[in-house]
Amino acid sequence: MSSSPAPPGAPRSAPPPPGPALPPAEVGGFARRSALGFMAVVFGALLLALAVQIAAEPVLRLDRDVAGSLNTVVAPRPWLVTVLQVLTAPGAAVTAWIILSTLTVTLVIRRRYRLGVYVAVTGLGTAVLSPLIKQLVDRLRPIVEMPVATAGGPSFPSGHTLAVTVWVGVVLLVLLPVLPPQCRRVAVAVGVALVVVVGLTRIALGVHFVSDVLAGWLVGTAWLLVTATAFRAWRRHEGLAVPPTVDGLAPEIAHDLDHVPGHRTEHPWTTVAQLLVSAVLLLGAVVGVGLLIVHVAAGTAVERADVGAVQWLADHRVPWLDAASAPLAELGNTKVIIVGGLVAAALAYVITRRWRPSLVIAAVLVGEVLIFLAATAVVGRSRPPVAHLDTVLPPTSSFPSGHTAAASCLYGAIAALVLRGTSAWWRWVVLAVAIVVVVGVAFARMYRGAHHPTDVLASLAFAVPWLLVTLRLVGDRVEAPARPARRAEPVGGTR
Repeated sequence: MSSSPAPPGAPRSAPPPPGPALPPAEVGGFARRSALGFMAVVFGALLLALAVQIAAEPVLRLDRDVAGSLNTVVAPRPWLVTVLQVLTAPGAAVTAWIILSTLTVTLVIRRRYRLGVYVAVTGLGTAVLSPLIKQLVDRLRPIVEMPVATAGGPSFPSGHTLAVTVWVGVVLLVLLPVLPPQCRRVAVAVGVALVVVVGLTRIALGVHFVSDVLAGWLVGTAWLLVTATAFRAWRRHEGLAVPPTVDGLAPEIAHDLDHVPGHRTEHPWTTVAQLLVSAVLLLGAVVGVGLLIVHVAAGTAVERADVGAVQWLADHRVPWLDAASAPLAELGNTKVIIVGGLVAAALAYVITRRWRPSLVIAAVLVGEVLIFLAATAVVGRSRPPVAHLDTVLPPTSSFPSGHTAAASCLYGAIAALVLRGTSAWWRWVVLAVAIVVVVGVAFARMYRGAHHPTDVLASLAFAVPWLLVTLRLVGDRVEAPARPARRAEPVGGTR
C-alpha cells in the first residue's frame, strides 16, 4: 500500500540511516566501470589532439593570435595580472586535492560510503588523467612577447581547466540534494561560471592555447560523465533509485547537513563586544611588551641574551635540521593556516551539525590576525642579525611571531574542540600532537633566523589567552556527546 505525499509545508521526515560498509565486490564493479571509462577518455583525448594536429594551420593561427592579443592587453597592467592569478587559483591541483579529500572524509564521517568511494575514485582519476595525456601529447606551451606567468610541463590539455571542471562537477553532483530546490540552478550557474573563468585566465596569462582550454573542459566533462554513469549503474544494480541529474547522485543525503539548533542565552552582539574588548586588551599588552623590548631593553643583558640565543642556533645548524625545519615552519604559514582553518571549520560542522565549533575556529583565527598585524605594525622590530635560511621573509616585523601565534590558535582550537566533543582516549593524542606542532613551529622560526625567543614567547603570551577567551565566549555551548546511562543495579545486588 503506497503512502500519500506529505502536504506542502509539512516537516520533512527523518532520513533513513546510512547503510553498512560496502562489500568489496560492489566497490570493485564501480571501479572496473570507471577504469574502462578512464581508458576511453584517454583514447578520446588522443583523438582530439590528433584532430588539432591535422587541422594545424587554422587552429594554430587562432591559438597564436589569441595568445598574442591577450598578452598585449594583460602584460602592461600588473593589477590585471594579479587579478588573473587570483582567479586562476581554483584550478590548481592543490585546490582540487584539498576540496575532494575534505569531501571524501566528510562523506565517510557521515557514513555515506558509496558517495565517498565515488569522490575518491573521481579525484584519483583526475590526478592521473591530466599528466598522462600531457606526456602522451607533449605539446609546447605558448611563447608570448611579454611573459607574465610560468607553468611547467606540456600544454595539452590545460590541467587547471580540467581540475576545476571535475571538482566543481563532483561537488555539485554530491551536494545538490542538500540545497533547497530553488537554489540548485543558482549553484549550477555559479559552478559553470567558475569553470569558464578559470579556463579563460589560463589563456589570458599566456600559459595555454585556446585549444588546450577547450580540451580541458571536454576531457574533464567526459571523466565526470564516466564516473557519474558508473555510480548510477552501481545504484541501479543494488535496486536503489536513480534520480535525475538535476537532483544529484544520491537524494537521500538531503538531511545529512540539517542544522542542529543550539541554545542561545545572550545576544550575539554582546559576544562580539566582549571579543573586541578582549582583543584590545591583549593588543595593548603585547604592544607594551614589544615597545619595552625594542626601546627600553636595547643594549641590556635581555637583548644580548635574545640575540645570542638565535646566534647560537645559527652557529650550530646541521643539514638534516635545515631540511626538516622548513616544512615544520610552514605549518604556521598563512596559506596553510587559511586552508587548514577552512577544512577544520567544514569538518567541525559536518561532525557536530552545529555552527559554534566552526565559529570558534573562524573567530580565533580572525582575531589572531588582527592582533598580530596591529602589534607588528606598531612595534616594528628588526629581524635577528643572523643568516636567514629562508630567502624571502614576510614583510612584517620580527615581533611577535605570526607563525607561532597562528599555529597556537588553529591547532589549539582543534585540540580544544576535540577535548570538549569526545571522551575517547585518543583526544589526548590530538592534544599532544597540537602541542608538539606549536613548539616545533616556534623552534623552527628561531632556528631559521626569522625570530628572537622573545618574539615567540610574546606570540604564545597573547595567542593562548585569546584562544581561551574565544572558547569561553563562542564555544562554551559546544556539548560533548551524551554518554549512555548506566543500568542501575538492583538493591542488594539480586537480579
